[in-house]
Amino acid sequence: MLVIVCVLVLLEATLLVGVGIAFGAQLLRGASVPGAAVFLLAFMLGLAAVLVASARGLWRGRRWSRSPVLTWQLLLAVLAFGWLGVEPTWWAGLVLVVAVVVGVGLVLPSVVAATTRAASPPP
Repeated sequence: MLVIVCVLVLLEATLLVGVGIAFGAQLLRGASVPGAAVFLLAFMLGLAAVLVASARGLWRGRRWSRSPVLTWQLLLAVLAFGWLGVEPTWWAGLVLVVAVVVGVGLVLPSVVAATTRAASPPP
């Protein structure tokens, strides 16, 4: 399950980079609100960097990496519920499903055990 969680988190990071690039392209084309485009570009790329670092931490068994990933999944679930309440779409449902799969995967005993291994003592 740890592999599935890591792959889905990396997929989310990739999509965030794509959205960030779209905001950057909008900025280059003369965005009507350039400050917002710059902020969103930086936010998307920064969040993608946090998710990549967290996926790497999960893979290496680091305990800290579960917190940012779970926080992001909770935010995605809230957003997806909002989107589904306004207009039910397949992509909002997909976002919700991915958030639930990753969130549940993070708290499964096998993933928790893999990410709470005792560090080896220094030589």
